[in-house]
Amino acid sequence: MLSKRYVVDEKGEKKAVIMPIEEYEKLIEDLHDLAVVAERRDEPTIPLDEIIEKLKKNGILPSPT
Repeated sequence: MLSKRYVVDEKGEKKAVIMPIEEYEKLIEDLHDLAVVAERRDEPTIPLDEIIEKLKKNGILPSPT
């Protein structure tokens, strides 16, 4: 849950938010991640089995002996 406070005008309408910088930075990071996902939405996918085989071939994952 976000801890936030609002800045309101003389009519009581919300105009701004005050929040801890850590929470702000996390929100910005999440927003960036969502933008990357949206940009890559139409890229072709690679089956998991194919990725695992490539990782084993490159020595990143251990191959069964």
